[in-house]
Amino acid sequence: MDVDIKGIRYHVDVCGEGFPCLLLHGFTGDASTWAPFFDDWGKHAKLIVPDIIGHGRTDSPEGVEHYQIEAAAHDLVGILDFLGFYQVDLLGYSMGGRLALTFALLFPNRVRKLILESSSPGLKSDYERGHRRKKDAELATFIKEQGIKSFVDYWEDIPLFKTMRQLPASIQNRIRAQRLKNSTQGLANSLIGMGTGSQPSWWNHLNQLNCDVLLLTGSKDQKFCSIAESMLNILKKGTWISIENTGHAVHVEYPEKFGTIVSGFLLNA
Repeated sequence: MDVDIKGIRYHVDVCGEGFPCLLLHGFTGDASTWAPFFDDWGKHAKLIVPDIIGHGRTDSPEGVEHYQIEAAAHDLVGILDFLGFYQVDLLGYSMGGRLALTFALLFPNRVRKLILESSSPGLKSDYERGHRRKKDAELATFIKEQGIKSFVDYWEDIPLFKTMRQLPASIQNRIRAQRLKNSTQGLANSLIGMGTGSQPSWWNHLNQLNCDVLLLTGSKDQKFCSIAESMLNILKKGTWISIENTGHAVHVEYPEKFGTIVSGFLLNA
């Protein structure tokens, strides 16, 4: 279905029965990221699955201000209000995890449980954030000038996704086809507005979370394993699971185990 939030058309899939669970994909993804889990998770959860602004079938407006991570979190509130859901469980992957964490900190009463897959609270120092903003701006320019295909070629080849090259060609081709459907403006503005360097650093706010938090990482993704370990030392009610022989996209590389872990966490009252 399509939901209008302050003039921006969001595409949202809704399926399943049970306690509502909001699922947020990563950069270059869309709602179909989570489709392999709909049948199993839908047995115990009402799944609310939007295409994040600038992605998939959701609008890609020109104004970068619409992509700021806090603005995107407010838009999610609008979607939930439209659908009639107040408190939800929340799962986010990578960029979607940063958005999920932002939502949980801005609207703590609306989150029962939080799952962050291969995600972070942002960068700690002003220097790091400034350097990252510069890099993301350069990459946004590359997208606009070279187009989606050239960018996807580049994105698939970065070290973060090295382990995905071992996946069957059919899975790699499906992911590539989905990425190519995105718009240049949407991806470029997402990098500028919602990039790690543009968002606030939430490190000093993690101890404000009172909900149960599950951190999921792949053991081969050393950067995000290190981030998860640091987060675990701050969170009041945090759990960290590192899944062996997987990289950044755990849900793609080891979907059976990932799906089982998520279901177990959500069903454990």
